[in-house]
Amino acid sequence: MALASGDTHSPPGHTVSRKETLPMYLWSFLTYGFLGYLLEKVYALVTRSRHTVRKGYLLLPVCPVYGLAMLAVLALPPDMTDTFWHLALYGGLTATAVEYAVHFCCDRLLGVMFWDYSSTKMDLNRRVCLPFALIWGPLAAVTVRYIHPLLRPWLNAVPPWLTLAAWLLLTADSFFTVRLLLQYHDIDLLSWKKLLRRRSAA
Repeated sequence: MALASGDTHSPPGHTVSRKETLPMYLWSFLTYGFLGYLLEKVYALVTRSRHTVRKGYLLLPVCPVYGLAMLAVLALPPDMTDTFWHLALYGGLTATAVEYAVHFCCDRLLGVMFWDYSSTKMDLNRRVCLPFALIWGPLAAVTVRYIHPLLRPWLNAVPPWLTLAAWLLLTADSFFTVRLLLQYHDIDLLSWKKLLRRRSAA
């Protein structure tokens, strides 16, 4: 629940802000996208997946779906984030909706699928599935209530010149990533080693 001006007593872990700045959105996106990338690498290692790149950009080690999902969860209204279980419910639904939208856009606009849940037999158009939708809820709640409050001061302290550099890098990386995916329609080429091998073999 949003607090009145001057009230310094907030519930433990409750730090969902309604007035985030543009730089905070950027660094939240990059931070949670990077944490998602690490999570994906661990998952690929444990499951011995044939897709080992596990990122959404050519240069940056970032999974955009995690960053976008967390931005959407952080933007939820106060009455949906006032308790852990509200966060788990509405955060899980929100993150799953973002996951569906990201998959839909990548499939229709770029001709690639970064994940395919059809093997779970509990999927919706291969884009989302019940097991991972259930994971999104607690993951979002724990992140918003306990992890984001720890990261927020550090993200707010990033100097403007570094934020500008990050914007420029993200913009350039997005351009070359989209161009590469439109040309080859292969997510595994979001790795310099595999991309150079492909170019040399052509």
